[in-house]
Amino acid sequence: MKPYNPLDKENLGASIANALIAQPICALPPEVFTGAGIYALYYTGSFLVYNKLCEANKDGQFRCPIYVGKAVPNGARKGGICLSIGPSKTLYQRLVDHSKSIISANNLDINDFYCRFLVLDDIWISLAESILLERFKPIWNVILDGFGNHNPGSGRWSGKMSPWDCMHPGRSWTINLQPCSISKCELVVSASNYLFQMLSQ
Repeated sequence: MKPYNPLDKENLGASIANALIAQPICALPPEVFTGAGIYALYYTGSFLVYNKLCEANKDGQFRCPIYVGKAVPNGARKGGICLSIGPSKTLYQRLVDHSKSIISANNLDINDFYCRFLVLDDIWISLAESILLERFKPIWNVILDGFGNHNPGSGRWSGKMSPWDCMHPGRSWTINLQPCSISKCELVVSASNYLFQMLSQ
């Protein structure tokens, strides 16, 4: 048997992911704060497709995020470790952006969403996000991807609408995109089956 190494990459990532899950639940968006890091969004509403998900999150349990993600300092996207970059609100701003997407959707209510977040040194952020994705496999990351997309601009409107926007229409800029390659009926079946299998284990 391989001896346990607390400094192993996967064990470090799992430790950080556990620290996120230990954070208190907040409304979405949360109060203003500073820093970059990781986060998880939770849904508790009445959208029928997510019925199994809401069961897992009822009564304050919040066991199954609908989406997880990261927000890195701007300099980190160029491969740096941001030693010279001052405090920023990149994680808070990411949660605000997500709130705007949810508010834009014509079949979601922002009051049904909650979040957890953890401010991290930027060198740990991507590792922690990978562990969260593997552990929870959230439906908005796996089946209904596209939630984190931004307006691609007029020069890129030849792209297709994302599965998320097909399921939750309303973001104004998506009307310029080509139709989603999967029908909404197919997405409903796929999403329902996915949640049933994942949360029945």
